[in-house]
Amino acid sequence: MQGLMQHGALTVDKIIDHAAQWHGAREVVTRSVEGPIVRTTYGAIRDRAKRVSNALLAMGIKPGDRVGTLAWNTARHMEAWYGIMGIGAVCHTLNPRLFPEQIAWIANHAGDRVIFVDLTFLPIIAGVLHHLPSVEHVVLFTDRGHMPADFRPAGEAPNFKGLVCFEDMVEQHHADCAWGGFDEGTAAGLCYTSGTTGDPKGVLYSHRSNVLHTLITLQPDVMGLSQKDVILPVVPMFHANAWGVAFSAPGTGAKMVMPGAKMDGASIFELLDTEGVTFSAAVPTVWQMLLHHLKETGAKLPVLKKVVIGGAACPEHIIRAFHDDYDVEVVHAWGMTETSPVGTLSVMTDALEKLPYDQQMPYRLKQGRPPFGVELKLTDDAGRRLPHDGKSFGNLKIRGPIIAAEYFRGAGGKILDDEGFFDTGDVATIDDHGFMQITDRAKDVVKSGGEWISSIDIENIALGHPKAAMTAVIGVPHPKWDERPILLVKLMEGETATKEEFLEFLQGKIAKWWMPDDVVFVDEIPLGATGKIDKKLIRQRMKDYVLPGLAAAPTGEGAAEAAAEPEAPAATLAAADGAQATRIYAPEPEDPLSEPPPLPEPQVVEALAHAESEARIEPEPQPEPEVAAPIRAAPPATPLAPEVEPLFEQRGQEEHFPLGPLAPAPAVASVSEDAFQAAPVFAADDAPLAMPLVPSRKGGKAKAKAKEAANKAKGGFTSGLLDLTILIALAPALLVGAGALGVKSGLFPLALGYQQMTLDWAPKAAMLGVATGVLGLIVALFGGFSRFWKKALLALTITVATLAAMVAANAVGGGAPPIHDVSTDWKTPLMLSDAALAARGGEAQTVEADPSLPVGSLAFAGRRVADVNAETCAAARPLVVARSPADAYEAAKVAVQAAGLSIVTDDPIDGRLEATGQSFWYGLKDDLVVRVRPDTAGARVDMRAIGREAGGDRGRNCRRVGDLLAVVKG
Repeated sequence: MQGLMQHGALTVDKIIDHAAQWHGAREVVTRSVEGPIVRTTYGAIRDRAKRVSNALLAMGIKPGDRVGTLAWNTARHMEAWYGIMGIGAVCHTLNPRLFPEQIAWIANHAGDRVIFVDLTFLPIIAGVLHHLPSVEHVVLFTDRGHMPADFRPAGEAPNFKGLVCFEDMVEQHHADCAWGGFDEGTAAGLCYTSGTTGDPKGVLYSHRSNVLHTLITLQPDVMGLSQKDVILPVVPMFHANAWGVAFSAPGTGAKMVMPGAKMDGASIFELLDTEGVTFSAAVPTVWQMLLHHLKETGAKLPVLKKVVIGGAACPEHIIRAFHDDYDVEVVHAWGMTETSPVGTLSVMTDALEKLPYDQQMPYRLKQGRPPFGVELKLTDDAGRRLPHDGKSFGNLKIRGPIIAAEYFRGAGGKILDDEGFFDTGDVATIDDHGFMQITDRAKDVVKSGGEWISSIDIENIALGHPKAAMTAVIGVPHPKWDERPILLVKLMEGETATKEEFLEFLQGKIAKWWMPDDVVFVDEIPLGATGKIDKKLIRQRMKDYVLPGLAAAPTGEGAAEAAAEPEAPAATLAAADGAQATRIYAPEPEDPLSEPPPLPEPQVVEALAHAESEARIEPEPQPEPEVAAPIRAAPPATPLAPEVEPLFEQRGQEEHFPLGPLAPAPAVASVSEDAFQAAPVFAADDAPLAMPLVPSRKGGKAKAKAKEAANKAKGGFTSGLLDLTILIALAPALLVGAGALGVKSGLFPLALGYQQMTLDWAPKAAMLGVATGVLGLIVALFGGFSRFWKKALLALTITVATLAAMVAANAVGGGAPPIHDVSTDWKTPLMLSDAALAARGGEAQTVEADPSLPVGSLAFAGRRVADVNAETCAAARPLVVARSPADAYEAAKVAVQAAGLSIVTDDPIDGRLEATGQSFWYGLKDDLVVRVRPDTAGARVDMRAIGREAGGDRGRNCRRVGDLLAVVKG
């Protein structure tokens, strides 16, 4: 029996409709990107959002199409937000903190057709637009007066139709637009994970999940918002819908204050103070900047009542500072992109509320309890449930109608367990009061002697040290305990500290066996795109770090070098082993300079000096050589906004977040400079006609001997340098040959012989060969071209031949897209059987029904492999032959066997054939599926060839499919 109640689809357009109808005059205040504070209302936002909808419909946007936004928290962003979702399109919020190539990959993977962008981020779009073939329009969130005079993408973007002014677009369309009318399960928003453990994955929110999440956030034990509140969402709208506040605030009619691009403490305080903000939400870093500003200025927060802190564990000193100094309640929260994002909040229970504040603190520091609509469980690695006793560490899993069931386009495969719970990747405990505490990310937990150590707990306690600005804990290898923790500390500006100070501070606050084995003081601790500490990057830079006492004492030259190494400033080094940490932790320069070329041999210099002395020629005074300035980290690109807080810096590469000072690059001696500064020495038998032909009357023989000795010495130097040039020119061929033979004979693993020696080192050696070939020619000219032209020509000939071979290889396969999966049918793609998957092995790349290219391939980033196949592999087309399916199957089988492939599955009844192929030299393995089906014209043959290695196959599988189909066709 069904209930007799009215039914209406839960779609988000009803949220802004409610706000406009019942709270239409309620303000939405924005610090605009252009600068001034601007004010609007929910009624105006709804009106303008419908105009945006009509503009999108005029651009051809249909339900299900993805529309991107790359913008700050502003009223304009909200107008586009609701305008996109109101017509059933998908609002895809792009994170500007990601690397440009990641932004391009994500926009391609999503298939964005239109992107709304703030002025701040227009340079990012201009830089990647030529890599976004699906993007047709870019709408700039500004008015006509601030439109750029000339907007040009960095490369050719054939599908791009032009830059659109947002205000012009709104003005040109009317507000009469029908919203909704679709199923509540329709996709509403798309937000990608940060991709810290692989390619970013898309979380596709539905209208229903967003509305349910809004209702959950309004519960008193969650955010408890009301129309009386004034809300400042500092957390960006590109982070899981600003934690839902962009729906919750209009849903309840609360006034909204949007911070725009300025996130510094002074700017946030100004909005809190002038707009009477009662509620705000942000990551801990923002609140640290605000508290620092309040401490410096002595300002107060008389109106602010509550702040929600999430995104990272909240340190105790922030909670106490807000409570003790400003009477503001801090609610510690946890969630993920996959959880919409509210998961738990540390709101005190009735029993805990009655305890003294100090006794409440252990619970306030935890991530809290789940609200109605969210279920949690802890499991061990075998999937067995663990007790909620506050002591059992387990894998945290979550379930509910606001939790992701799978990723966009099937990325990552199955993500739910047998009970429908999503594995968060966090390690946690749950106590008998129901408070969950994240003890670590599963990949960050320190496992020492079989027991787990919480890096988060140590970090939070260490951050309470008055000299600490930021802390991070990672595990490093230990021969006895597997791993031991070390503490990395960024000190407050102007402070100095020792290892012992911090270890003493931790005494009594953590278990003795949790005590870090070392403290390393660093200049910077890197943050990821979501404002969290990037431990992946820290571990990468600390991979060669050795704990004090475990490193072998240097001997010989190493000891001398260690003794000669200058001591670094105390503020940036650990007391125990800081020099080692600085060497390891400092990022490498982007383009390290090559080693200095050899200087002239001593006898050359001596002969030149002797000849000068004999001729009694006073050398002309030479200007003192300039001291080379130390090479510093490359400055970031021109700032996109003058006052953007550092957390939101645009990043082009990891080195924009140095963990330590860059070491100066070695000075490079120049052969040409030495030649110009030395006295003239002529290698020819006769001096140039411009020189006097009258022989010197004194010292003639001595000068002649000196000249002969100098020429001989210089000739030896030139000859040796040319020999080295020839060897470098041969290096690419030697590397390719050695790699192929090494893999073939089993001496080298595939990763070394193929991936590194052939694909990485050989091309680099070829580029070096070009440079040294040209250098050799120059040296031959100075050293006597008539004597050395043969060697110089030989070096250049070998270099040209090598480059020609590489160009030929590229023409055959190197220019192919970086894919290893080719199919003739992507509508009903061929998948491998269990037997073929078993033969493929667990180390091989995952076989997906609809794969997309990874981040690393900027030219095709994020695009479906099916689309790339259609463009780049003409052979990957179904073959229809005028013969019976049985004959076609036998022909395919003969072709497969003739090609030397090993058959895994032979099923003529089902018309299915599976085989494995292997390249001759490197043993690169590919798996082939053949399917033969009846067709009105006879039989249809489809094939799919899939490489086992990641990255591109240099066109190998495209050629394999083409060759086999040609044989079958006859």
